[in-house]
Amino acid sequence: MIRSRREKLGVHTLIRGDCTTVLKRMPSQSVDVVVTSPPYNLGVSYRTYQDRLPEDAYLDWLEDVCTSLCRVMKDDGSFFLNIAGSSSQPWLPFELMTRLRKLFVLQNHITWIKSISVGEITYGHFKPLNSARFVNRNHEHVFHLTKTGNVPVQRLDAGVPFTDKSNIVRRQHITDRRCRGDTWFIPYETVRSRKEKFSHPGTFPVALPEACIRLHGLRPGGVLLDPFMGSGTTLVAAERMGCVGIGIDTDTSYVNVARKRVRAAVDHEDED
Repeated sequence: MIRSRREKLGVHTLIRGDCTTVLKRMPSQSVDVVVTSPPYNLGVSYRTYQDRLPEDAYLDWLEDVCTSLCRVMKDDGSFFLNIAGSSSQPWLPFELMTRLRKLFVLQNHITWIKSISVGEITYGHFKPLNSARFVNRNHEHVFHLTKTGNVPVQRLDAGVPFTDKSNIVRRQHITDRRCRGDTWFIPYETVRSRKEKFSHPGTFPVALPEACIRLHGLRPGGVLLDPFMGSGTTLVAAERMGCVGIGIDTDTSYVNVARKRVRAAVDHEDED
């Protein structure tokens, strides 16, 4: 059993511990928004976690975690779950969603596009794939889960400007913003080494949790939780958006990386 240890950085709390245990000790209805990306069970090389469980064991484990998340979330909260399958295991995310129907309503299903080709030009992160059977998988899922399915969202806060500015007046829009829709092109910055990914195999761009925060409409002072904190990206987003972040991870090395990143974000905000 991993003994949990917590520390404060500004308004944020970093916890080294097993989220299945830590979540059970958290107060009910204490979290506004959850943004997280758990291990995908695809054999990713984490430092200590073995990312290759039997499928039923993996689904049982995540269902247990999500049951605790449902308890700690407020009734008007949002849970943004970033997860992906693989070409050889495409059903896994949907098997999990089927299990979670007893806990949540799938209010929005967002496709996070990491790379896209427009004409002959490719934009974003492209990871080569050697296969005679499969095309490259350039997207992941972001499932927006709520308790009721009736949580208001701030579509324009998470939106984008109009390309054709005549639409603003012609369609009687108040501002130069439109809904981003359910396809979010959020590329990684180009990285050339594991160090640039903070020595973590499963990072996502800070812009992804920021977009989730904006879509929910989480205001400054709201509580944002990531039970699989990894290198701390969600907490960096929390600091940038003025929210109170809580991050949990079992791996001491990743918590150390998260601490450095959150400290740098806090110090940067203090300078501003």
